[in-house]
Amino acid sequence: MEYRRLGNSGLRVSVLSFGSWVTFDTQIDDNAAVECIAAAGDAGCNFFDNAEAYAGGKSEEIMGRAFRELGWPRWSYVLTTKVFWGIHGEVPNMRNTLNRKYLMHAIDGSLERLGHDFVDVLYCHRADPNTPIEETVRAMSDIIDAGKALYWGTSEWSADEIRAAIEIADKHGWHKPVTEQSQYNLLERKAVERSYARITEDYGYGNTIWSPLASGLLTGKYRDGIPEDSRGALSGYEWLQGRLSDKEAIERVERLRPIAERLDCSMAQLSLAWATKHKMVSSVITGASKVSQVVQNFETVDVIPAITDEVREEIEAAIG
Repeated sequence: MEYRRLGNSGLRVSVLSFGSWVTFDTQIDDNAAVECIAAAGDAGCNFFDNAEAYAGGKSEEIMGRAFRELGWPRWSYVLTTKVFWGIHGEVPNMRNTLNRKYLMHAIDGSLERLGHDFVDVLYCHRADPNTPIEETVRAMSDIIDAGKALYWGTSEWSADEIRAAIEIADKHGWHKPVTEQSQYNLLERKAVERSYARITEDYGYGNTIWSPLASGLLTGKYRDGIPEDSRGALSGYEWLQGRLSDKEAIERVERLRPIAERLDCSMAQLSLAWATKHKMVSSVITGASKVSQVVQNFETVDVIPAITDEVREEIEAAIG
């Protein structure tokens, strides 16, 4: 396993990591979560991602119980979570906000559900146009000073918002955000490769990317329709079905199949390995509902060296 610095911080994270979005509670229970996390750890993964909003807080609870079951020493893994959406319904100050009151309650709630004293990285899950960025930055810095998080980051913020947060923190001597968490895959590239280019160059800002397989589309399993046991068939995720049934996108993805076959890897492994090659990417967050999927995903470490500049160009030309 390769370990990279999280942005310009000194924290090192596995280039392939494990996240709980969609799967925890929705697809897997406590026992399966323990098995999947253990399999990821056996493969060298040290970075585990969650969010307050995943399964209405149940995902954090399941992951917390899994770590207690495994009995791993706290220093051996990096645990992250994200806050913004809230889980208390339409309550003022508790939904879709990054104001100080919400953030102070949100971190306490996440830590209680996780059963941990602190998280290594706390992300602002979206930007909040209704709260001054200065208020958010100070609150996040105070959370770090209180020992409830070691670092903080952003998720799906614009480059201008990230720059503003960094400059405000610099001005006041507060803790700066060190990493973004944004969608990045062969079908979704603009934000990372264009919008964040100057942020990467100027600040060494990192990115722990999500949806590296485009919700499974890049695995090739949707070629013949949406399988009953797939993410696209889940209740509550009907919004994915249009994309997963997009004939043009499927045709583009299928052009990757001969390349994967030549490299003796799966299409999922090819896409994950490609995603690790961007200089801004600190870690690629993978998800799985079965131990076999975890094992296959983390075997991608053996494919990464095969993604030379020439192969990467071939992949990008194939998918258009």
